[in-house]
Amino acid sequence: MNILFVRYKKSQKIFEGGEQVSQKNFNLLSKIVGSDNITTYYVHDENVKKRFIDYLKGAYYFTKNYFFGLTPRRVAQIVNMAREYDVVFIDRSVFGIISKSLKENGYNGKVICFFHNVEVPYFDAKIGNHKPGKKIILNCVDNNDAFCCKYADKTIALNSRDDAEIYRRYHRHVDELIPVALKDSYQRSSYSQEFTRKQPLCLFLGAYFPPNNEGIEWFMQHVYPHVNISVKIVGKGMNKLREHYNIPDNIEVISDVPDLKPYFEEADLMILPIFKGSGMKVKTCESLMYGKNILATDEAFMGYDIDYDMVGGKCNTGEEFIAKIKEFESNPRPRFNTYSRQIFLEKYTEEAVENKFRKILIDY
Repeated sequence: MNILFVRYKKSQKIFEGGEQVSQKNFNLLSKIVGSDNITTYYVHDENVKKRFIDYLKGAYYFTKNYFFGLTPRRVAQIVNMAREYDVVFIDRSVFGIISKSLKENGYNGKVICFFHNVEVPYFDAKIGNHKPGKKIILNCVDNNDAFCCKYADKTIALNSRDDAEIYRRYHRHVDELIPVALKDSYQRSSYSQEFTRKQPLCLFLGAYFPPNNEGIEWFMQHVYPHVNISVKIVGKGMNKLREHYNIPDNIEVISDVPDLKPYFEEADLMILPIFKGSGMKVKTCESLMYGKNILATDEAFMGYDIDYDMVGGKCNTGEEFIAKIKEFESNPRPRFNTYSRQIFLEKYTEEAVENKFRKILIDY
């Protein structure tokens, strides 16, 4: 079996959450069929500088249901390439027009579409209400999700919340639910035995992105003044955070770090005050992998099958965050949460979800 893997972009060194999921998909497909049997088609290459004309073309093609980076010529190129492959794996549902073109042009192989999110609520949260072109973008991603549901042989989503929303919108349940999972990059012979500090160090991890930005600003307004903690904010593009959001001057904001491990290791608590979105939060999975105590909202925990109290606590209000943080202040506990790490190993490693990928590929 050989696979044409259609991927959003060839990234630079720092992967955002979605690209980490894409890499997981590629890793597992490679494990199942062999990397020599996979050809990757990148819609974007971050190493190639975009010209102004590229953005103008992209804006125009949005109106024709081609998500940014796709054009009729590129889709035709993919359709032509696909004739040499048994499977076309479309890694993002925003490229659903590819599945439509494949089937309309007689492709006889298997088309698999992977939903990173239900894209309308995701982009509705991502794009400000007053941004020009929002309606066009939402219409484009809506149509592409619909194309995936109509034309793909198999569809995959991350959790039951997304499956229910896909069914509500497009009248098709997905064929498989495969949660966020990561390659385990934190294997150690022993882990820290230190306890959390009396003044806990809280880490917020996330790229510059409206739901992240709004969540940490909310935390700074409603929680931070009422607890004795220090906070670090770390993420791709976060150097822009203070330009548009109210973050106290004494809060350390760190942008574009190549290695997050030192920040995870020094943190007493992960704080994930995320209130909007779709799919699953990769930062939650990373926090489990590093064995962290996690305080997070319903949205940040969405799709994770865990005991919230054992992992740290589920908090949706300022009062709930404050109460949980004060528990850590008065009753220090191990900085390395063995329960978090064990749940990651049992449910959210690449190995834990491999059989679901194998079933999607083989069972047809």
